[in-house]
Amino acid sequence: MIVITTPTGQIGGRLLELLLDEDLPRGEELRVVLRDPGKLPDAVRARVDVVTGSHGDAEVVDRAFDGADAVFWLVPPDPRAPSLDAMYSGFTRAAAKAFTTHGVGHVVGVSALGRGTPVAGRAGHVTASLAMDDLIASTGVAYRALANPTFFDNLLWQAASIRDNGVFTGTDIADRKAPTAATRDIAAAAAGLLLDRSWTGTGEVPVLGPEDLSPNDLAGVMSEVLGRPIRYEQQTLDAWGTALAGRGLGDALVQGYRDMMRAKNDGLDVGVRRTPQTASPTTFRQWCEQVLKPAVQA
Repeated sequence: MIVITTPTGQIGGRLLELLLDEDLPRGEELRVVLRDPGKLPDAVRARVDVVTGSHGDAEVVDRAFDGADAVFWLVPPDPRAPSLDAMYSGFTRAAAKAFTTHGVGHVVGVSALGRGTPVAGRAGHVTASLAMDDLIASTGVAYRALANPTFFDNLLWQAASIRDNGVFTGTDIADRKAPTAATRDIAAAAAGLLLDRSWTGTGEVPVLGPEDLSPNDLAGVMSEVLGRPIRYEQQTLDAWGTALAGRGLGDALVQGYRDMMRAKNDGLDVGVRRTPQTASPTTFRQWCEQVLKPAVQA
């Protein structure tokens, strides 16, 4: 039994698709946890066991993890969380207890790059995510944290600006190269770990993409794929934080994002060397052709 949280999200949804497409070992079943089962297509709902509710709720995870051998764990965003600790470790505590209660063998979680870097302790959301990893690891379950950089897919939030103005924005230094990755590659890494389950202990699995790119590099690739000039504009952290607050995010989360992006500019994501094991396959050009271009043209 594999349990998937956030099965309609960018990563969880793709993971569910991958596992449903697999020739699963005999007897292997899939269970999903979500608040609204109606968000699952009928064809998917017919092939999985559904537990309705929030996976931050003790009663829900107690039902969801009963009989589970492996769990995919992802904390959903909570714009009104009172603190970063509440959003990450607080949300995870009931599940951590249930991992032990039900003897779950393996957990794969979505986390972030940065552990061991000089800025890891002052990186906002990343610092909180790493503390969540430590909480899960303390239960004794075999745990792998997918250590991720910034996602290509975050650019989809700016599809309208890219289409209408030829501009995308961010707080990264324009010529600073760093790893970036496609969410579909993160889902594929999770699928491999959940199906294998020969691994033991705790650790991280970096998903670094095939190359380091700067925002200016991204603009160049987008310009070529979209057939028109696209440029990058760097925002100040204060301006970005004000924009986030305008979207309804609470003070704790806004400050956490500011701290995270400041840490990224200070080297948070460059502490892991890219190897054949840590690189992921999808190039930014491929992602632009297959994902961004259709979104911009829609």
